[in-house]
Amino acid sequence: MAEHDQYVTLGAAEEVFAIPVSQVQEILDLRPIARLPHAPASFLGLTDVRGRSVPVVDLRRLLGVPAAEASQGTRILVLELDVGGRRLRIGLLVDRVFEVTGLDAAQSEPAPDIGRRWRSDCIRGIGRRGGGFVVVLDMPRLIGADDGAAMLLDDPALAA
Repeated sequence: MAEHDQYVTLGAAEEVFAIPVSQVQEILDLRPIARLPHAPASFLGLTDVRGRSVPVVDLRRLLGVPAAEASQGTRILVLELDVGGRRLRIGLLVDRVFEVTGLDAAQSEPAPDIGRRWRSDCIRGIGRRGGGFVVVLDMPRLIGADDGAAMLLDDPALAA
């Protein structure tokens, strides 16, 4: 993490995550998502953003957390990411969005070492907010590591 980078902080389940503000194009209220047949669990379908089809993935499912019913706080973050050498525009369904905030690089930590292998490469770092932890996600790696989300890379029509 760079010193005092700006992040959008968001929630999924009971956890707080952050995504660099430079990757977030806009934050939308929940809107209709057209389901597609035989789509993997993390790939919810397509939504319309000003006349363009944008694929939507569920952050909970990307993280291996059970899906939840939408609430008043549910949002779709429209992200623009470089994934696998391609520019990808994708919607990310999250339980809630908290704020745009800076996280001090001097106080951030790398993903913890637990003495065995685990998928920590999707974590850019661990910050703090209000006495709790904020996991800074590496969204391009998280999207690329998920079979359902990675299928978006195979469809040129969905590129940004």
